[in-house]
Amino acid sequence: MDAVDLQIIRELQADGRLSNQDLADRVRLSPSPCLRRVRRLEEAGLIRGYTAMVDQVAFGLPVTVFVRIRLERHTAEAVRLFEQHVAVIEHIQDCYLMAGSSDYLLRVVIEDLEAYEALVRHRIHAIPGIASIESSFAYGSVKQSRTYPRPSPGASRRSAS
Repeated sequence: MDAVDLQIIRELQADGRLSNQDLADRVRLSPSPCLRRVRRLEEAGLIRGYTAMVDQVAFGLPVTVFVRIRLERHTAEAVRLFEQHVAVIEHIQDCYLMAGSSDYLLRVVIEDLEAYEALVRHRIHAIPGIASIESSFAYGSVKQSRTYPRPSPGASRRSAS
């Protein structure tokens, strides 16, 4: 991946609806080589797809909750079972495996506090092996970026092969 590939990725992160012609203009390539590079980035898995950014509040899910989960045991089966359950709860937007006092950090979007209580009582508490659940409610958003920063020169990158 070279500087042009990085620029292509940044431009598409900022606006995934760019036409190939507009993208080529922005990265100073002709359309054919630009399209070849985009296809190569898609085939390598660096570009995994395209999506619309939707206003969370206007969509009807104004509450964001960060949920820290600690498991009772850290066996392969307990971890597999927890991750399997989390994967099918659609209000859970992100699930991160953490180092530190919590095992997982979840980002949940939901309609209101009553809906969150129901989610915890009926879906999250139902997952076997949870030792503790700690919730923090976001009351505002300062920054939400969808464009990754440029990697530092020489930083290791995942192989695309």
